[in-house]
Amino acid sequence: MDALLTKTKPADDKKEEPKKMITGSEVLLNSLVAEGVDIIFGYPGGAIMPVYDALYSYADRLNHILVRHEQGAIHAAQGFARVSGRTGVVFATSGPGATNLVTGLADALIDSTPLVCITGQVFAHLLGTDAFQECDVINTTIPVTKWNVQVAEAKDIAPAVAKAFYIASTGRQGPVLIDITKNAQNELIEMVEHKKCSEIRTYKPKPVLQPTQIEKAAELINSAKRPYILAGQGILLGDATQELIAFSEKSGIPVASTLLGLGAFPTNHPNYVGYLGMHGNYGPNVNTNECDVLIAVGMRFDDRVTGNVNKYAKQAKVVHIDIDKAEINKIIKADAAVHADAKEALVALTDKVKAGAFTEWVASFHKLNNIEFEKIIKREHNPSEMITMGEVINHLSNQSKGEAVVVTDVGQHQMVTSRYYKYRNPRTNVTSGGAGTMGFALPAAMGAKLGVPQKQVVAVIGDGGYQMTVQELGTIMQYKIPVKILVLNNNFLGMVRQWQQLFHGKRYSFTEMTNPNFCKIAEAYSIPSRKVEDRKDLQAALQEMLDSPTSFFLEVIVGKEDNVFPMVPAGAGVAEVMLEPPAGL
Repeated sequence: MDALLTKTKPADDKKEEPKKMITGSEVLLNSLVAEGVDIIFGYPGGAIMPVYDALYSYADRLNHILVRHEQGAIHAAQGFARVSGRTGVVFATSGPGATNLVTGLADALIDSTPLVCITGQVFAHLLGTDAFQECDVINTTIPVTKWNVQVAEAKDIAPAVAKAFYIASTGRQGPVLIDITKNAQNELIEMVEHKKCSEIRTYKPKPVLQPTQIEKAAELINSAKRPYILAGQGILLGDATQELIAFSEKSGIPVASTLLGLGAFPTNHPNYVGYLGMHGNYGPNVNTNECDVLIAVGMRFDDRVTGNVNKYAKQAKVVHIDIDKAEINKIIKADAAVHADAKEALVALTDKVKAGAFTEWVASFHKLNNIEFEKIIKREHNPSEMITMGEVINHLSNQSKGEAVVVTDVGQHQMVTSRYYKYRNPRTNVTSGGAGTMGFALPAAMGAKLGVPQKQVVAVIGDGGYQMTVQELGTIMQYKIPVKILVLNNNFLGMVRQWQQLFHGKRYSFTEMTNPNFCKIAEAYSIPSRKVEDRKDLQAALQEMLDSPTSFFLEVIVGKEDNVFPMVPAGAGVAEVMLEPPAGL
């Protein structure tokens, strides 16, 4: 009877599928794929080994580039980000692996380059015990990151990755770092779909355009007799090149470019008047102190642009457009502060400004630049003795039609390239601006080539900076990256030597270099090479380099004591430009 009263439970035809369990390392890689990542620059080690073990199975989705040094990884990621507009990704292990990223993080922060760096860390229970290769990477990198976080549990990896990509790529872009303990990498958790981050309550990356700010700026501009636009990298980061062109063409206002802003405005445009800064063109520097309204867009009034701020544009009303509020009124007081995205602000301003032409004002720039041509450029492009750096870059610009992506290191060659390469397109100038990091160019160029494989990429490097990261030739060889390498060799740390000559009585203290046979080093890495010492061979060698279907190394021997002019000396105002060395030097 009891058996008859007992209800039989119907069979469950739908058995619940067991939840798929994956490691924290797999969570990380799945998150990267979901964020659109397809290339990673990195170097394995003990504390990040679980991630690399998982990466073995992601070869169809994630292309990992094994560099020869972690500094090479982060500079490569910078080059990739700068040309592609995407966020660069870096892997490194704990301790020295993580600390080797610090230079690149500092460089990326000051130059507003979006990066996500993933570092391995020792097991959570070992934190603070001085375990092997343990380093407090969070406190070490706080000053050189936009945001960083340490993750000690697998469940926190995906949210950290989502937040990192959002912070790195929005507002004023910059580098972020996620430090993941080894136990979190190994821990098994339930697989869930990655959710991208689109909002953080305490972080508002894009300011709301204020019409009153635009009105005030337009009023100043419309009353100007000698207005002047300074174009910074914010134009490029904000994808506002066309908006800048439209603004300049409607208003008739001349445009000069900062170092990182090169390419934001076409150099062959009739309103383009040159390059700003310590070694910039004569006209743009002198006329900074002649304009009546200065319109700074996406630039931060770096000391290399302003010179002595007490002598900078005192006669002018200043309109400053920047997405980072901290930059406004930090160095130069703004009469009209526009805290906004460059693209939105320029569209709004273009609508408000009067159509005009400033023919005589624009002509004054060209008149001053003609003085520079006669005193400096003519000699550098047509020298009578040794090959000059200016001559080489002029030929490179002409032979590549200003279409190449040019990646420069730091020093005299960097300033010469900025002066003489005629950039036609945005995101084709890649250099270390704020930090001035020697060794930047070679790895950044290989990252740039991987970012825009369809474009010609040329690294222009001095003999000093080249040797700081020369080991990355191994990466170029292994992955057959067809980047072109042009070393201008003067057997000196040229920029320091120039200052020693001009301001330290020609005491060349530890700046002369005895260099190796660079072509033999290239040969050891299976990279075709050529060395030029005679002017008659220069153009053919440059063309051979540009035409090479593979990577190519070209060394050009240039004058040992060539200097870069114009030059604004330390402590001088921008109008106090030296066009030549003092008599007797």
